[in-house]
Amino acid sequence: MMPKVDPSDERMFPKFSGAEIDRLCRFGYQQRYSKGQPLFLTGEIASGMFLLKSGRAQVTRRDPLGHLAPIVEETAGDFVAEVEQLSGRPALVDVHAVDDIEAVVIRAENLRGVMIAEPELGDRIMRALILRRIFLIEAGAGGPALIGSEDAPDVVRLQGFLARNAYPYQVLDPARDREAADLIDKYAPDPSDLPLAVCPKGTILKNPSEADLARALGMVRRDGRDRTYDVAIVGAGPAGLATAVYAASEGLSIVVFDAHAFGGQAGASARIENYLGFPTGISGRDLAGRAYVQAQKFGAEMAIPSAIARLDCDQNPLMLEFADGALTKASAVVIASGARYRRLDIPNLSEFEGRGVWYWASPIEARLCRREEIVLVGGGNSAGQAAVFLRDYAAKIWLVVRGASLSESMSQYLIDRIHAASTIEVLTNTEVIALCGSPQRQLERIRWRNRVSGEETERQVRHMFLFLGAEPESGWLHGCVSLDAKGFVQTGASVQQAIPSAIDGAEPLSLQSSIPGVFAVGDVRSGSVKRVGAAIGEGAEVVAQLHTYLTGKAKGAAVCAPSAAELPTVSPPSTR
Repeated sequence: MMPKVDPSDERMFPKFSGAEIDRLCRFGYQQRYSKGQPLFLTGEIASGMFLLKSGRAQVTRRDPLGHLAPIVEETAGDFVAEVEQLSGRPALVDVHAVDDIEAVVIRAENLRGVMIAEPELGDRIMRALILRRIFLIEAGAGGPALIGSEDAPDVVRLQGFLARNAYPYQVLDPARDREAADLIDKYAPDPSDLPLAVCPKGTILKNPSEADLARALGMVRRDGRDRTYDVAIVGAGPAGLATAVYAASEGLSIVVFDAHAFGGQAGASARIENYLGFPTGISGRDLAGRAYVQAQKFGAEMAIPSAIARLDCDQNPLMLEFADGALTKASAVVIASGARYRRLDIPNLSEFEGRGVWYWASPIEARLCRREEIVLVGGGNSAGQAAVFLRDYAAKIWLVVRGASLSESMSQYLIDRIHAASTIEVLTNTEVIALCGSPQRQLERIRWRNRVSGEETERQVRHMFLFLGAEPESGWLHGCVSLDAKGFVQTGASVQQAIPSAIDGAEPLSLQSSIPGVFAVGDVRSGSVKRVGAAIGEGAEVVAQLHTYLTGKAKGAAVCAPSAAELPTVSPPSTR
């Protein structure tokens, strides 16, 4: 059932006065629509935001199977728009004129101008856009229909991808939905074709990859292939998003790439309680979602998901190459690609990834392990936050920690909460040594061993969550910038001694890599503190250094540098 909308909710549907409409008119142009005429349709790119001066507009949800459901009717003084209007992506709803309409159409680039020039009106618009997007996600409006069993690994995979990108979707299980069963009979006689992804404009994909689904939905726009950005940011975790917000707000042209979704590892945190300014806590997904919209408000372009395969440091401007061979140019690059959780050294681990082995603890995975025993491996804050979140779903959580104590790597408030939970049992000095499963490759049993006593235990457990340390996402940088022995990007004086300064006599830039104009922030940087607050701080700090570099470059400073092979490998300093 679709959640209901209250049209009198001033936060979601602010009403603008005649004087306020006059102030907004200078950002757009007048347009008339006849009764029954569409302002825009699901899957199409809307012209922008529609501010109604007269007449009524009906907003309707249309799902991929052709079902229609009215959402709300808007009248004079209302505006018709959703977050996608900030970025020029396809609309998620249908909007038709109920009677003749006169409207002011404000294009995306001018809508961002409203946010700057009219902050009070812009704040009301931004708040409404965010709340409307939340409603559309809850309603599954405008997104694809995933057809297959709710527990099927590939259904869970696509659900996770869409949820992490804050994109609405529906899951239709053929066991309970006749239309879904009919579509499977027609388009997917082979089980390997499942799940089907039925897109808003009617395209049907058979068990698509995340990239194929993103392309079919129009999630990624690459309009800037022929332009040179001031800054390209690779990675949309807290560090990358912070860089985008601060740099775009200062007028730099910004593009952000991420291979998967915005949020990074922090997006997996169910509740962050030690981040400044949020005394009651905030989920990593909500924090990242706000930053994602905020960056677009200031004009940053988001190209997510987009996988960067290589950075060409020998070009001026710098060149980023995508997995499909396309190129993007930028005067400076910020590496914010973060780190991934390490994999267990168990030979058959890959057989169960997505089939009981998870690297993410969202409501999607939590639903799968309701009232079951689970194993959670890891002793850091991410593991602690996941354990606290999953305790409301799982009957029992075995928290497996290789070290002698949680206090070695976890915040005390999480330790206290874990010890207070009767359903969580902490196993220190312990490691998982074997996984066993069914012929269908579904995880069924897990064996672990105490590293001190040697005692082994095996239990029937169908779900294991891994939050093991960090390995840098730096494979795309080999042969370009200098990396330390563990693959983290080296920055600062240790690798810049041989680099001509961007400004004569200036100190080395602390976040610049071995290549002038290439900076590193957050978890991917050697010696960084692996905390959300630290990553956001580096994202803010690097903007000043970007200005220093870009100003020096504009004055004709030298930008050559030795190759990564010519620079010494330096071990990262301890962060303990």
